[in-house]
Amino acid sequence: MHKKDYDYIKETVYTEQLDNGLTVILLPKQGLSKTYAIFSTNYGSIDRTFTPIGQDEMITVPDGVAHFLEHKLFEKKDYDVFADFSKQGASANAFTSFTKTAYLFSATNHVEKNVETLLDFVQDPYFSDQSVEKEKGIIGQEITMYDDQSDWQSFMGTLKALFHEFPVNIDIAGTVTSIDTITKEILYTCYNTFYHPENMTFFVTGNFEPEKMMVLIKQNQAKKSFEKMTEIKREYPKEALEVAHQHYTMHMPVSTPKCTIGIKESVTSLEKDAFVQRDIFQDMILTYFFSKGGPFYEELYDEHLIDASFFFETNLEKTFGYSIIGGNSQKPDEFIRRVKELLMSTRSKVLTDNEVEQMKRKKIGQLIRSLNSLESTANKFIHYHTVGVDYFSLIPTIQSVTTEDANRFLQDWIKQNVWLQA
Repeated sequence: MHKKDYDYIKETVYTEQLDNGLTVILLPKQGLSKTYAIFSTNYGSIDRTFTPIGQDEMITVPDGVAHFLEHKLFEKKDYDVFADFSKQGASANAFTSFTKTAYLFSATNHVEKNVETLLDFVQDPYFSDQSVEKEKGIIGQEITMYDDQSDWQSFMGTLKALFHEFPVNIDIAGTVTSIDTITKEILYTCYNTFYHPENMTFFVTGNFEPEKMMVLIKQNQAKKSFEKMTEIKREYPKEALEVAHQHYTMHMPVSTPKCTIGIKESVTSLEKDAFVQRDIFQDMILTYFFSKGGPFYEELYDEHLIDASFFFETNLEKTFGYSIIGGNSQKPDEFIRRVKELLMSTRSKVLTDNEVEQMKRKKIGQLIRSLNSLESTANKFIHYHTVGVDYFSLIPTIQSVTTEDANRFLQDWIKQNVWLQA
């Protein structure tokens, strides 16, 4: 078990890759009463085309399989896993994103038992024709519910307009039509390919003894057998640099128009260091200009173009990236025009040493505050681990950023073809 101390945040992380390939990461916080565990696989909704383990040819599965599989793993032949967690005083959940699927629990007692329950149910799939058919109705209702949620439709509408072919433009849950073609055989194929321990990470943080916890996990895994892992071959469509649609409009019954500006972030040929730097700058620049008190936020607010619903977010993965700025506006056309003008103005903006230092301090402060949340720490650690980055190394990386680095990014960030309205 490898131990690494991060003196600048007073944290210690224990890591080990087990014989079956599973990566275990432990972050003890023994002053807390709660423990949070997350079991994540590097498999999300965009992984539609791949070569199944033991086969030679690529297949394409229906949209929504990763999310469908997440639902089905909780249901076993003669019991429901949620009931087991409830009896053991734990709150359990799961989520599917574009790039990963994760299963988790939080608890203040019976932690070791809950850890074993989490490991065991994820690694013991049971799918039947009858249960799969029943689940189609449940997930179909969930899809229909999201079809009526304007915020979600605005978000997905933006991604659909940003991306031509890349499957991030497809709803994570799929469609009612696509999930209707899912079978138990498809679920087992996806499970056997992507749920191998070598493609997964188990992260635990909270009140526990790391040595004792690692022994527990190793003993649990030693009782199970897995076929030898082969490289997972995934295929994604080639994606153009420009956006699919410069303008995209949806009609829904809302009291106030919702407007978003999407930025298609470049991930072309990004090596690890360049990836980390771009990830940092996307967030720092957006936060500096558009957070409350930021110069662009104040202009939009003073011109009565935004209200409390205003937001921005950014996401960078190994295969795609985007940033979104939006909210409700009584003057949608004017909002769109002004945000575009403000974004274009960054091309000639020259940041000062003081401004960059302010950005760095704010970003570091956000990271340090997030350490107060077990959930946030674990989820972000898993995210960065999946792309080969040590989450706790971000702070010294941010500290090393120079004004020249920031201005170089800013001058190349915005291009005329990277945005749209939805």
